[in-house]
Amino acid sequence: MSKAKMQVGRGNESTRNDWVKERLASIPEGWRLLDAGAGEQQYRPLCEHLEYVSQDFAQYDGSGDESGLHVGSWDNSGLDIVGDIADIPESDSSFDAILCTEVFEHLPEPLKAIQEFSRLLRSGGELIITAPFCSMTHFSPYHFSTGFNRYYYETHLPNNGFEIIEMRANGNYYEYIAQELIRLPSIAERYANTKASWFDRLARKQLIAFLQKATERDQGSDELLCFGYHVHARKTGE
Repeated sequence: MSKAKMQVGRGNESTRNDWVKERLASIPEGWRLLDAGAGEQQYRPLCEHLEYVSQDFAQYDGSGDESGLHVGSWDNSGLDIVGDIADIPESDSSFDAILCTEVFEHLPEPLKAIQEFSRLLRSGGELIITAPFCSMTHFSPYHFSTGFNRYYYETHLPNNGFEIIEMRANGNYYEYIAQELIRLPSIAERYANTKASWFDRLARKQLIAFLQKATERDQGSDELLCFGYHVHARKTGE
């Protein structure tokens, strides 16, 4: 769906999933792929052409410490590897590809994960990463960073043996603001015990319509704010 036709503020997850699906489909059949921080392994069905290996620390249960946003239930069963993402019990250069989606904000030291990915990937292997540019508290107490700018990847990936093939912003300034306006009523009801009046709802509707027009005419506001970055990189030769 084109940006002009996508309802502003509602494309975060679907755009990310579409991008990941395309990247996974492009990986050659038979490659060994590590899904690092796999959680409930939502992308496993897209990896039937690959030798899929899942990893997660498996400590989040859906409710966490009950602060911030939670999903209620979380299924950690069926993981291939349970343990630290920065210390995975596999040999050097043992994977052809690594997938790591929406994980970095949940790591105390995400750079250590990048260093581990560099160790695990063979020369020419591919790395697929998504992470938020900005995020509210979720999955606490396992939420350590609000997000990652493009400059994080442009600095740390080359420094650890990767060349960036593609880096794509998901959304833009207007889409992010619209996303927050869409969920404003539920946040206000939870944290301020306040329900939106008819005037509040009308004002919010008008603001979202303005943001729809703005995002259709957008000329690079993602450099200020977006949902997150999608990164496709390759391990360079030793």
